Amino acid sequence: MAIAAQATQDRASLGIAMTLAAYAFFSLVDTSVKWLVLAGLPAFQLAFMRYLPHFIISTVLLLRKGDGWNSFQSAHMGLVLFRAFLLASATLFNFITLNYLSLTVTGSIMFSTPIIVCALSWPLLGERVGPWRWFAIILGFMGVLVVIRPFDADFHWIALLNVYNAFSLALYSIITRKISGVVAAETMQFYMGAFGAITLFPFAFWVWIPPANGLEWSLMIALGVWGWAGHEVFSRAHSYAPANTLMPYTYSFLLYLAVASYIVFNDVPDGWTLIGASIIVVSGLIIWRRTARKETP
Repeated sequence: MAIAAQATQDRASLGIAMTLAAYAFFSLVDTSVKWLVLAGLPAFQLAFMRYLPHFIISTVLLLRKGDGWNSFQSAHMGLVLFRAFLLASATLFNFITLNYLSLTVTGSIMFSTPIIVCALSWPLLGERVGPWRWFAIILGFMGVLVVIRPFDADFHWIALLNVYNAFSLALYSIITRKISGVVAAETMQFYMGAFGAITLFPFAFWVWIPPANGLEWSLMIALGVWGWAGHEVFSRAHSYAPANTLMPYTYSFLLYLAVASYIVFNDVPDGWTLIGASIIVVSGLIIWRRTARKETP
């Protein structure tokens, strides 16, 4: 019994470590993109490069499975492609906003996604949302308002694109929950990369600016590798630990971004951003806790 419990704990610890690694990869993407857009490279070009290596890697892995055309097929192709559209559009808009907003502001707004998922779980999934979780939803949106400060003189309308991103990622998460186990993870990875690379290519070609040096080329190519790695590692983490165990560790993303923002851009989050981010994290943890209690036998 003790050995089995230790094995379960070890698997959960591995899942947590993989979650922390996945969000480290995602923070590398955002930090590199901010560096590159400030260097003058267009967001469309960077978004395309985020998906091109992803597309290549996922295609090679699918072909290596040896299942032929079956690996590229799905009975839920509409949802698979809509899921890919949601992520690709959120990626593009996130890259645009990084030219104007700090990493911590964009990251804080994006982390209202679990709150939006909870709010949409009733109309879209038919899941009951109790008073505690409704309280957390309202609290979370108040946190977003504190971060954005729509009536403040420093308000930038571009922050609204990040609000769109949060809603897009919430729908992306709901669709993923709906088709996971029905559509292979490798197939979803492939169409994610294919949709982003193919749809963004014409825009990237039109605005393309050659990187100025080897560092910019390296970072631009690495975007897709890090993005693919983050999604791959995070997906595999769920095979070692349940989502309720992993969810609190996703907030490591905000810590990564705050550190990167300070080290790379000498940007320290202001008090209101820290307060708003803290409110969003607290509301997300309340939702996580209430969901965990509900699902505990």
